[in-house]
Amino acid sequence: MKFKALIIPIAIVLIALYSAAYTVDETEQVVITQFGKAIGNPKTGAGLYFKIPIIQRANYFPKNLLEWDGDPGQIPTLDKTFIWVDTFARWKIVEPLKFFETASNVTNALGRLDDIIGPAVRNFVTSYSLIETVRMTNRELDTFEAGIDEAKEISPLGEVKIGRAKITKGIMGQAQSKLSRFGIELVDVKIKRLNYVEEVRKAVYGRMIAERKQVAEKFRSEGKGEARKIEGNKVREMKRITSEA
Repeated sequence: MKFKALIIPIAIVLIALYSAAYTVDETEQVVITQFGKAIGNPKTGAGLYFKIPIIQRANYFPKNLLEWDGDPGQIPTLDKTFIWVDTFARWKIVEPLKFFETASNVTNALGRLDDIIGPAVRNFVTSYSLIETVRMTNRELDTFEAGIDEAKEISPLGEVKIGRAKITKGIMGQAQSKLSRFGIELVDVKIKRLNYVEEVRKAVYGRMIAERKQVAEKFRSEGKGEARKIEGNKVREMKRITSEA
């Protein structure tokens, strides 16, 4: 009878201990709240911790890198060329208490990133010409095509003064200044893809076709000149052989 009488208290104690204990692994950080209000310092180290059952709650947030993938958008460059820009970023929560009080969760934080990184991308893309967004340096492209020099003279790409690397760095700096209050650190921002809008793409393809036709016409004219030279040599050789005979 005494043993049976102890079962219920022991069970209550075990349940209380179970609900009071919580673990944090290497990829997590925890903010403890009491009646919805954060208390104490965040738990950022891996290990076993305890809280008051029922009254207190453990709110888990990731400590590793997280990804943000922006929606592709149509943006005009400084030289009025409309392009589709697709960007992505890597970020992490560095101040979990501030993050909990401002963003509350990762889903809300992604919405904040949309509102901050997207406009920063548009601001920088519209501030520079197309070549600055496309290329990083004036390094000569490692391509070769006979006759391409003439095409370059017709449609020069221009000179890179800033480059994509500095543009993305500027985007990152502008966005980070607004994300710090959410306890978020922006680790990296990259332009994943650039493409012309449909109308500009057709014009570009048309210009490329015209350039290649001009190169092809040059080759044909050079070939015809070489053929006439060979035919003339042949006629002269035949006359020489005939006269000697």
